[in-house]
Amino acid sequence: MHSESVTALLEALLFAAGRPLTIKELANAAGLSLEDTELGLEELRRTLADARRGLVLREVAGGVQLFTRPEFAPYVRRLLQPAERPRLSQAALETLAIIAYRQPITRQEIEAVRGVRVDQVLFTLEERGLITEVGRKDAPGRPVLYGTTPAFLRSLGLASLKDLPPLPEVGATKDAGPA
Repeated sequence: MHSESVTALLEALLFAAGRPLTIKELANAAGLSLEDTELGLEELRRTLADARRGLVLREVAGGVQLFTRPEFAPYVRRLLQPAERPRLSQAALETLAIIAYRQPITRQEIEAVRGVRVDQVLFTLEERGLITEVGRKDAPGRPVLYGTTPAFLRSLGLASLKDLPPLPEVGATKDAGPA
C-alpha cells in the first residue's frame, strides 16, 4: 500500500471512530506496522495542515483524533445545535395535565373534561414523546388508553408521578375577605 493510500485509510478510520485512537488500534485496524502507521499519521498531519483543510489531527487522551479547525467552531456549533421546538400550546398543556393526573385515560375521557376534541393535541404530544399508548380500555370499541412517558418526567424534572404537585380541592377558593 503506498503512502497516499495509507494516509487516506488512516483518515477514514479516525473519521469513523469519532474518538481518540491509539497507534496500536489504528495499526491493527489498518493491518499496518506501528512504524508505517506513525509515518502515515505524520503524512496525514502535514496534508491537513498544508492544504488548510477543515480538519486537524491532534494528540489527545493517549491517542490521536480528528477535530474541526477552531475558526470553524461557530459554524459547527450552529449546525449541531438542536432546533428549538415551539412551546406547547395552552390546549396541549391542559391535555397533558389531564393525562398526567388521570392516567391511564382515553381520548373520549379527556374530551369530556376539556369539552373539545383533542385528536391533534394527542398527536402532537405523542410526536414529542410526552405521552404514549399504554393499553386498551375494557369497554366497547376497546379505546386506547394514554399515559405519560419518562421523557415527560425528565422535561419537568420529576423522579416519578408522585412528585406532581397536588391538585387544588374542587370548589376551594381563596379567602375572599369580609362580605
